[in-house]
Amino acid sequence: MNRAFPDATVRGYETLIDGMENDPKDRHVLAGAVRANAEVVVTFNTRDFPDTALKPYDLLAVHPDDFLLDQLDLYPGLTLGVLEKQAASYRREPTTVPGVLALLERAGVPRFAAEVHRHLR
Repeated sequence: MNRAFPDATVRGYETLIDGMENDPKDRHVLAGAVRANAEVVVTFNTRDFPDTALKPYDLLAVHPDDFLLDQLDLYPGLTLGVLEKQAASYRREPTTVPGVLALLERAGVPRFAAEVHRHLR
């Protein structure tokens, strides 16, 4: 993860954890988002990030399918290019964008996968 996202490491959030009002098992995530000045927490488990816990920090909790669809809508060429790069980086299957999309669909982002398929046609 550090190799793929070298700028994603957040430090110094630990003192904020106890003050977070979301689900206790995910307070470290919210604290990290606050420390990083994030705008969005991307999570499959949006229920653990209620609006009441996010609003004081101007944060939103967004499902990965919705987040990726937004990226595709805003940056279609860049998003497709990243998928091509991802497919090319694999040593084993899937080594094609349709193969990566099949994995993403099974991983929980089926609407994004379907929309990218539509772009590929």
